[in-house]
Amino acid sequence: MSNPTVIAPRLLFVTGRLAEFALRRVLDDLAHPTDFRAEVAVLPISVAALMTPQWVARKLEVTEGIDRVILPGHCRGDLSVVEAKAGVPVSLGPEDLRDLPRWLGRSDDRLAGYGDYTIEILAEINHAPRLTLDEFLDQSHRFIQQGADRIDVGCDPGGPWMDVGTYVAALVERGWKVSVDTFDPTEVKLAVKAGADLVLSVNASNREHATEWGVEVVAIPDVPGTLEGLDATVEYLTKEEIKFRIDPILEPIGFGFAASLGRYIEARKRWPDAPMLMGIGNLTELTDVDSAGINTLLIGFCEEIGVTSVLTTAVINWARSSVIEIDLARRLAHHAVTRQTLPKRVEPRLVVLRDDKPPRFGPEALAELAARVKDANWRIYAEDGQIYAFNNAHFIVGTDPFVIFEQMNVDDASHAFYLGHELMKAKTALTLNKAYRQDQSLDWGFLTEPEISHRSTKIRARATTEGQP
Repeated sequence: MSNPTVIAPRLLFVTGRLAEFALRRVLDDLAHPTDFRAEVAVLPISVAALMTPQWVARKLEVTEGIDRVILPGHCRGDLSVVEAKAGVPVSLGPEDLRDLPRWLGRSDDRLAGYGDYTIEILAEINHAPRLTLDEFLDQSHRFIQQGADRIDVGCDPGGPWMDVGTYVAALVERGWKVSVDTFDPTEVKLAVKAGADLVLSVNASNREHATEWGVEVVAIPDVPGTLEGLDATVEYLTKEEIKFRIDPILEPIGFGFAASLGRYIEARKRWPDAPMLMGIGNLTELTDVDSAGINTLLIGFCEEIGVTSVLTTAVINWARSSVIEIDLARRLAHHAVTRQTLPKRVEPRLVVLRDDKPPRFGPEALAELAARVKDANWRIYAEDGQIYAFNNAHFIVGTDPFVIFEQMNVDDASHAFYLGHELMKAKTALTLNKAYRQDQSLDWGFLTEPEISHRSTKIRARATTEGQP
């Protein structure tokens, strides 16, 4: 006996004029005859976020055969009035159209289990002896909040620094793991006594002291730019039953960078089961480039060969967010390596400078949209190198925000300030090929700050103009 034919439900998506084209594009990509059949109801309002259930109930007409009505996510209030009018169940969709696939249950198998990681982050506080205890703790707290697993106390040459124990103890009291970065045995002894449980670093010059400390150490070569002496140090630590991690030392570009990566691979071959550490700051702090890409690339290398801890600094301005970047990158790299999937369109927070794929309406669609506008409020779009600004009386296209603003003939100072802000934001988006959305912040990945106040002010202004409740 054959199975009866399953009829896909008809879903009616309610939106305003500004979002119509974007909604239809999303639905065209999503709707399959076996899942659901999508229809769109465009109500006489520009901004869908202005809708209230009472107003929707007055304006919405639901044809026979619709199984469910989907309202914009910003439509707050009692939905029962709409259900009474529609005669079918009513639901709130997502606030952002980009979340519609997930809201409809279109899960992405590539993201299953995303967020796990194996790499420990050691965040080093450089020149700790030069900081007051409060300054030191404030910086440590920021690093922990950004994702650091351990605070590395960086001592200065010419010690011993006799207050190192006080600083370490303050970290331990807060429940944070601590390492100490020094070759001075007195500083190490004070730090270990206060609760530090990892020492950076040991080689032939000081490894015999490791038997006194009773904590894990980082083993490094005796001669920079080689692995010379590392075998002897590893053998000594193994014989003395001292826990250790191996760090072949990453070198800056132009000073043996490629060869130093090769030494990490060679060390992994020699000691296939030994924990390893990489000091990433040698590259991020010493290269004229934003640190996110470098951190992500190096973390990918570490994940592939089994380097399970990294030491980072965050001193120079272009590397100030290194801890956050590494925290995101270690999750992305772990996901890519363990699931054998490309690290692409998985972690949008690491895409800071440019967006993945800015939406595009096209000049014809924007002209059609402008023709529907009935009020004097300005709508601004930016795409294909052009800024579009229009209301019920003007349709302006150009590249220079100052020229466009002059053509707007705006007299009100507060409105002029708002439009100037939006036009320059649009110009920035065009310059970097980013998506521009009026009344919303540009997407700077993990650095994004929302522009709630601008959005709420202008939406209220439009609501008043269009006579909405």
